[in-house]
Amino acid sequence: MHLPPVYTVESVTSGHPDKVCDQISDAILDACLAQDPYSRVAVETFGAHGQLMIGGEVTTTADVDYAAIARHVYHHIGYGDGIDINVHVSSQSPDIARGVDAGGAGDQGIMYGFATDETPEGLPAGVVLVHRLTKGLENLRRHDQRFSFLGPDGKAQVSIERRGVSAVVVSAQHNQGVTLEELRRALSDHLVEPVIDSLDGVGAHINPAGAWHRGGFAADTGLTGRKIMVDTYGGIIPHGGGAFSGKDATKVDRSGAYMARFVAKQIVAKGLARQCLVSVAYAIGKAEPVMVAATDENGRDISAHARQFDFRPQAIIERLGLRQPIFQQTAAYGHFVVLVCSRWFHNYRSCRAERS
Repeated sequence: MHLPPVYTVESVTSGHPDKVCDQISDAILDACLAQDPYSRVAVETFGAHGQLMIGGEVTTTADVDYAAIARHVYHHIGYGDGIDINVHVSSQSPDIARGVDAGGAGDQGIMYGFATDETPEGLPAGVVLVHRLTKGLENLRRHDQRFSFLGPDGKAQVSIERRGVSAVVVSAQHNQGVTLEELRRALSDHLVEPVIDSLDGVGAHINPAGAWHRGGFAADTGLTGRKIMVDTYGGIIPHGGGAFSGKDATKVDRSGAYMARFVAKQIVAKGLARQCLVSVAYAIGKAEPVMVAATDENGRDISAHARQFDFRPQAIIERLGLRQPIFQQTAAYGHFVVLVCSRWFHNYRSCRAERS
């Protein structure tokens, strides 16, 4: 498939309310996997105005303090205010467990994976740039004393046209000790221009709505799985609708999408396509997918290349090393930018983080 000639993509910082919830859910998953690699976890988090609720289903031998994990993640992100936490986690349904025990998919669904030779990350340029902007906001806040006025919440948007970047939007939470003019000048000089390279002909909008003092749960609600486009390809590539965070890899929402991305990258790396879209579909409880398909940038059917790979859930887990506690780091700044398991590529043996 061809990328659209004109598109806009979004990213949010780790302090965005939805991303706080994603990180808490994945931190709980990691804590379970660290003690019991065969844990089955489906946990979601909801936060609003000083309250946090953790709910879901798990099957694990791990002894996990859900509230303590949530509180640690919340404060590590940068929020100093107190929060009341309620936990409602029960055992997984035995009806679902029977199918998974036999190696089947933990749910039905459709997953998509995409790769392009446009960037070293194998992602569209706009997706790479927009995550650099939001990650850059966090880096300035954490590591540069000149930006201690920044708060954890923030978001960015990049618009791409044929000639390149046409517009950039950055909105950053900040304290009252900085004027709007100072904020805009500082972020333009130290964030937007270094990331975009040149602002000639680019419409740059920094805090276009004005001052932003209240962020996080003090200003908005958050929910696990509500930023699925930010997590993947920014909405310019199809999405099956299933979120990733808080789910172990027996849930094909996550592992199937990771595998589809891996296969798309392999096809592009081998020179079989410049852009590749892989789609896979499952029936709950069944190991073999009901569909595996792939197309290139010209819409040509290259499904035969994708079908050379094993898309059974257990095979994916083994190939990509998905029983390891590696998931919290994926829960902000894009799953396919932040984490690449290096066994996905030739001539590597261990997992590493690949960051933009």
